[in-house]
Amino acid sequence: MDPYAAVRERLQHGQTVVLDGGIGSELVRRGIRWRDHGMRTDAHVVQAVHEEYLAAGADVIRTNTFQLNRRTYLNVFRNPEHMRHIGAPGLEHHAPTVVRQAVTLARAARDRSGRSEVAIAGVISPLEHCFRPDLSPPPQVARVEHQEYAQVLAEAGVDLLLLESMNTIAEARAAAEAACASGLPVWTSFVVGADGNVLSGEPLAEAAQAVREAGVQAVLVNCAPPEDVARALEVLARSAPSPFGAYAHIGKFDPPSWKFEFFPQFSQTETWPPERYAEAARGWQALGARLIGGCCGTGPAHTRALKAALAEAR
Repeated sequence: MDPYAAVRERLQHGQTVVLDGGIGSELVRRGIRWRDHGMRTDAHVVQAVHEEYLAAGADVIRTNTFQLNRRTYLNVFRNPEHMRHIGAPGLEHHAPTVVRQAVTLARAARDRSGRSEVAIAGVISPLEHCFRPDLSPPPQVARVEHQEYAQVLAEAGVDLLLLESMNTIAEARAAAEAACASGLPVWTSFVVGADGNVLSGEPLAEAAQAVREAGVQAVLVNCAPPEDVARALEVLARSAPSPFGAYAHIGKFDPPSWKFEFFPQFSQTETWPPERYAEAARGWQALGARLIGGCCGTGPAHTRALKAALAEAR
């Protein structure tokens, strides 16, 4: 059985599928620099984090590709010509290479774990910062750029595509159309605000409908505190077909720069220890969520607590 078929079967039987936790924030917590998403000099640590999530019981692990696209490199320069003039050689073509490496590390971790049934989700984030919906590019531009990375991830060997932390309906729809063209199963997760709607202010119910119409198989919410996630799940429980789910961040976003690629970290995470997080997740499960994991600030201990707390529920 291929890994996604195993996930689909669990969902069809009403079981909860546990996703892994934060990757980028976990690497920063371990002192890894964010160069190439930690993969330039510390690829072994990236693989080790995947392995720890697998050992903790995750049914799905995500690639270390959040906020990894050509814009990540271009946005620190005046324009492409400036990047070619003073930037390191090959920067404009570097992102696809790092994406492929990220998939290789996730697959290697799965092979070492012996858990061949675990699905690998190839993560595609908004093209600009996930907390800045005002920066979202026009849909026709977004569709082309998202299609490039959907194809790279598919060819590298992921089992599904996860559009993660989408922050506007227009970009989410464009990304969904591009991702579904790959032929892989596609999930979409929206970053939400305190009111439980998409961070852009658009209704979450409309967002869920838009990506479902594009072919997305599951809708989730993430990249927000547990309380905000719970409000969003109440919306999905009323309006979204199953399966749906959530994974919250814990603590407070604490960047030295507004750009996510510059050492993202979450402080005050101790206020959400694994047991408390798992208890909140039981509430999400009671609302009907069947895809549950952790976002920034969570670690393998949270995944282990989720697996134990959610295992018996239907």
